[in-house]
Amino acid sequence: MTYPYVRPRRMRRDEFSRRLMREHVLTANDLIYPVFVHELAGRAAVGSMPGVERVSIEELLRVAETASELRVPALALFPVTAPEAKSLTAEAAWADDGLVQRAVRALKQRFPELGVITDVALDPYTSHGQDGLVDDSGYVVNDDTVEALVKQALSHARAGADVVAPSDMMDGRIGEIRGALELEGHVHTRILAYSAKYASSFYGPFRDAVGSAGALGKGNKFTYQMDPANADEALREVALDLDEGADMIMVKPGLPYLDIVRRVKDEFGAPTFVYQVSGEYAMLKAAIGNGWLDERGCVLEALTSIKRAGADGVLTYFALDAARWLREANP
Repeated sequence: MTYPYVRPRRMRRDEFSRRLMREHVLTANDLIYPVFVHELAGRAAVGSMPGVERVSIEELLRVAETASELRVPALALFPVTAPEAKSLTAEAAWADDGLVQRAVRALKQRFPELGVITDVALDPYTSHGQDGLVDDSGYVVNDDTVEALVKQALSHARAGADVVAPSDMMDGRIGEIRGALELEGHVHTRILAYSAKYASSFYGPFRDAVGSAGALGKGNKFTYQMDPANADEALREVALDLDEGADMIMVKPGLPYLDIVRRVKDEFGAPTFVYQVSGEYAMLKAAIGNGWLDERGCVLEALTSIKRAGADGVLTYFALDAARWLREANP
C-alpha cells in the first residue's frame, strides 16, 4: 500500500508521537567526562579547547561533585606531567605517589560510587612524546613497552581505579595486563581497551592539554595507531582484545569513524565506547563561538549520532553540559 494511505509524516506531526517512535534516547548514563589533572594549584585553561581546563586534585573533587549531581557515571583521568618527571623510560607512570595515583585515591575516598577510569599509556611520561619506549632508531618497541604498561596498570588498580584503559595500541598488552591484574587479585578491575585507535589528525588539542605536543614535535604514531583508511583491520584488533580479556572496547575518534562503530557493534555485541576527541570538540566550539551553530542542538545531535551508530557510552568534553541540558529537557 502506498500514498495517500501511507503517510510517514503522520507520526512526525506531534511531539507525543515523535517521542513514542524515537529509536535512540541519549541520557546522562551514556556520558563519561575526560578530565586533565595537573600538579599546579587551581585551574588553567586549555587554549585550543575553549571551556576545558586542567585542574588540581582539589579542583578535581569539585568537578567530581558536579558530575555526581548530574548523574554522569564516570570520569576519565589524563595527567599533565611536569617536564622534570618525564624520561626515556617513563618510570613516573607507575610511581605509587604519582599524580594519577593520588587523584584516584582522592576520588574514591570522596566519591566511592563514581566510576574512575585511568589512561594506560606512556606518552604523558616520555620525553619524546611517544606512547611507548623507543630503541636507538626511535622505533617504539612493543614488548618492553608492554612490561611498562603492566606496571602502570597495576599501580592504577592498587590506587583504586575501577577501569584501566590502555590507549597505546601495543600488541598483546590486554592479555598481559589482564593476567597481571588477576595474579594480584584485582579481579574486579575492568579493562576498557582502545582497540580501534586511529592515527588521527584530530588529536592536536589533546596533546596541547597534556603537554606532549612539544615533546612529540614533528614525530608521528603511524607504526602503532591504525591507518584511517582501514576498516577490516579494526575488527581484527577488537577480536584480539576481547579474546585477551577486555571488558569493553573503544573506537577513537568518534564522528569520522561511525562506520567502524556500527561494524564493531554488529560483529561482537560487546560493550562499545567512543571517544569524541579534542579536535571534534574544538571544531564544534569554534563554530559555536562564531555564532555559526547552535551549541545545545548540535552537541546533542552529534552525541546521539554516536549512540545511534552503536556506542554504549561516549567520552566527551561536553559531558557535563550535555547532562545538564538533558536534565533541563526532562526534569
